[in-house]
Amino acid sequence: MPRKLITTLFYSVNGVAEAPNTFQFDSFDDDLARLMSEAIASIDTNILGRVTYQEWAQAFSGPEADPYFGPFINKTRKFVASRTLAPEDITWANSELIEGDLVAFVRELKSSEGGTIAVQGSLSVVRQLVEAGLIDELTLIIHPVIAGSGAGLFDGLATTRLKLLSAKATERGNILATYAPFEA
Repeated sequence: MPRKLITTLFYSVNGVAEAPNTFQFDSFDDDLARLMSEAIASIDTNILGRVTYQEWAQAFSGPEADPYFGPFINKTRKFVASRTLAPEDITWANSELIEGDLVAFVRELKSSEGGTIAVQGSLSVVRQLVEAGLIDELTLIIHPVIAGSGAGLFDGLATTRLKLLSAKATERGNILATYAPFEA
């Protein structure tokens, strides 16, 4: 049975997914923390783009790492999609560079043994995998804010139908909407 590939992205009401730290403000609440904890429980492998890898390796690998997300991301296996990094640049624990074609690598990874695979952050990686039809579940955490500017996830993608699997609201107005590829 193939492994499930998921992604969960922070999003603004106007569709911005880039740099969510600039628009999330105080929207995190206990409901969102609980739902996110449930979501990462089955993940044992992560795919990161170069920028996310570099930012997160710095933020989560030291002794000052976030006490909630840090232990999770540090112990899981991480594959890094980059055209500019070399294997010796990948120094964060349990991380390795994807060498070769990203789509082919992910197809092979999905057919291997293991738990859920997640793409973390990395908008260009998510776009490529959505376009290739490899994402099994896409969760958008829509914060109750209109972001001033920034890139959206779907910029440049062809029309793609999705099926809503679930939608939940948190007490501070976040909407968690989970979609799967539409099957006719």
